Amino acid sequence: MRRIALIPGDGIGKEVIPAAWRVLEETGLPLHFVELEAGWETFQRTGNALPPETVAGLKSCHGALFGAVRSPSHRVHGYSSPIVALRKILDLYANLRPLVSAPVPGSRPGVDMLIVRENTECLYVKRERTEDNGDTAIAERVITRRASERIARMAFVQAERRQKGGRQTSLVTIVHKANVLALTDGLFREAALAVAAAFPGVPVEEQLVDSMAYRMILQPERYDVVVAPNLYGDILSDAGAALVGGLGLIPSANVGESFVLAEPVHGSAPDIAGQGIANPIATIRAASLLLAYLGEVAAAQAIEQAVQSVLSNGPRTADLGGKAGTEEVTDEVVRRL
Repeated sequence: MRRIALIPGDGIGKEVIPAAWRVLEETGLPLHFVELEAGWETFQRTGNALPPETVAGLKSCHGALFGAVRSPSHRVHGYSSPIVALRKILDLYANLRPLVSAPVPGSRPGVDMLIVRENTECLYVKRERTEDNGDTAIAERVITRRASERIARMAFVQAERRQKGGRQTSLVTIVHKANVLALTDGLFREAALAVAAAFPGVPVEEQLVDSMAYRMILQPERYDVVVAPNLYGDILSDAGAALVGGLGLIPSANVGESFVLAEPVHGSAPDIAGQGIANPIATIRAASLLLAYLGEVAAAQAIEQAVQSVLSNGPRTADLGGKAGTEEVTDEVVRRL
């Protein structure tokens, strides 16, 4: 029996995680669920956004499903994002975000892209300091050869899997800004291209990050697997969500060598929290990704088929032009599953 941790977090996370939980139970798989806590509300109550008990609980599980976290835009002494911390503690070095066309208004046709984002370094190491009596703020950016090589390897392995899944070719696009950041992005580029040489059957190209944003909007259907440092991958994947129906549909998986933590891409949405109108689809699809990476491919595919059927036929939440609530959409996914 596999142990799955459930961390609702903040805001609508408390509504969409129970929805995904229902769907996971409906698969009939032998799963044991462990409820854990983390997030801003946990910090406000306990003084710790990521309690030691949560970390210990995760280490006894095979995988986890995380809802959403609310992080204040201003500095709060003692607070740090628990999801960023978990990526480092559990060495979840790869963030995989599929962007696929959906049968909903506003989704571009022909898009089937996987953004592979380095998940542990870049500017997200959070090494910041001030100088000149606070008039100058400096952030250090960290890029290492080891992290760059292993995220590139993940991208090329994913490309090979996509080829085996029926694609004629599976292009890997390496995103960087080495023309300006010659040392940091230069190292990322060099390491990724060195890994590419070990995958002669996978075509490869490079794109500067600003050019990539422009081209992705114009021709998203052209791209397949995109690999990027942490910050670039974060921005590109959120922007790409707008091409295929919005953040309410997009899941992600934080993957390490022995653990996977899946989550929706969207945030805690405090403006609609508690109203029962949040779109649960991204979290349900995150549950599907979780099962896939745990080897339960048939169940993962069944969930995705049920989701596609609901997206095609309804009901839909307000972000997709409908009037249904979280529970109504979840009921229909469960029924179709």
